[in-house]
Amino acid sequence: MAEELNPALISRDGGRDLAERYQRLLLDDCVPFWFPRSVDEQHGGFLHCLDRDGTLVDSDKSVWAQGRMSWMLLTLWMTPQLERDPRRADWLRWADSGLDFLQRHCFDRSAGGEEGHGTAGRMYFHVTRDGQPIRKRRYAYSESFAAIAFAAQYAVTGIPASEVLAMDLFRLFTEMNFSAGRMGSKFTATRPLIGLAPRMITLVTAQELRKHLGDRPELTQWIDRCIHEMKTLFYKPDLRCVMESVEPSGAISDHFDGRMLNPGHAIEGAWFVMEEGRYRGDARLIRLGCDMLDGMWERGWDPEYGGLFYFRDVYGKPVQEYWHDMKFWWPHDEALIGTLMAWRLTGESRYLDWHCQLFNWSFRHFADEEFGEWYGYLHRDGQRSVTLKGNLWKSFFHHPRALWKCWQLLTSDE
Repeated sequence: MAEELNPALISRDGGRDLAERYQRLLLDDCVPFWFPRSVDEQHGGFLHCLDRDGTLVDSDKSVWAQGRMSWMLLTLWMTPQLERDPRRADWLRWADSGLDFLQRHCFDRSAGGEEGHGTAGRMYFHVTRDGQPIRKRRYAYSESFAAIAFAAQYAVTGIPASEVLAMDLFRLFTEMNFSAGRMGSKFTATRPLIGLAPRMITLVTAQELRKHLGDRPELTQWIDRCIHEMKTLFYKPDLRCVMESVEPSGAISDHFDGRMLNPGHAIEGAWFVMEEGRYRGDARLIRLGCDMLDGMWERGWDPEYGGLFYFRDVYGKPVQEYWHDMKFWWPHDEALIGTLMAWRLTGESRYLDWHCQLFNWSFRHFADEEFGEWYGYLHRDGQRSVTLKGNLWKSFFHHPRALWKCWQLLTSDE
């Protein structure tokens, strides 16, 4: 088990030792678990459905993972502290393989209908190892993850087609999520709801595109809109929470779906808002993000066993999803970023206390000292539910992003 963090020691040295620890966890524990074993040298792209020791459990490929893993590899390549890392050439080559696989296999190019959009058309969610389509989902998140990956590729290579494709995919993503009737409805019109997820993913996607493609009014407009809607429709200061879904007016729908809270999602969205406040030097946005974090930490932390619940009910009623009290890996990764960012931006000691509390619990329960990386799924009491390290949702993304981002928060202005 990793040595537990002590807030007093971190405050004393300004986080220097913690930065080194995050760097080691990323480069010596996380990256070696995934690479090179996840690289598909035969068909391109990444194999990511892995058991505890890295054994391949399923050869199918998530389209999300192809974009996310490519983006993460390119992010490592662009990290200034890693300019002399001997693995950089491999990171770039593997990222190019992932993006090539996306372009060759993960777009629906069928003639006619709504899918006849060429290379900027709808993307699949799930394909075979050699790229045959299996499943397409109604929502468009494959497009958002591909957009940030192609934007990063443009930043590294300067290939004009990557810039164009990144913006085309972003526009398709926002069209699908915000144009009435463009995305097939999950429910009837009897009880309409709108979701937090499209707003927070649009926000972070626009931030990534701005970082790599330059500041553009189109991106700023989407960032402003999404933060405004997150603040006015989803954040409920009187209830100290961020709703997962609301009525179009922002009202709470007093039913199972309408009362749901997802602490991990909300805390992830909170650090996206804080990040925008940091970028703009806007104390009000930083405070908004911290307020979102405060309420959802109180709602999400399990006082009995520790760790973050997956779902809660805004009024404390029973939640219908049977996994509501499980501990998933990604909310803990996102909360590591959120709590550390709040401490670095405000200096308020409670955020460092939360960060250490979360780090200590997470590495005590998710980490695998023998083979590296984190398990994905725990029961409420922290016992392992399954030995999987990767599947169609878990890949080389949330955990390495958290390790990388925390490292950067402690060492640079990133």
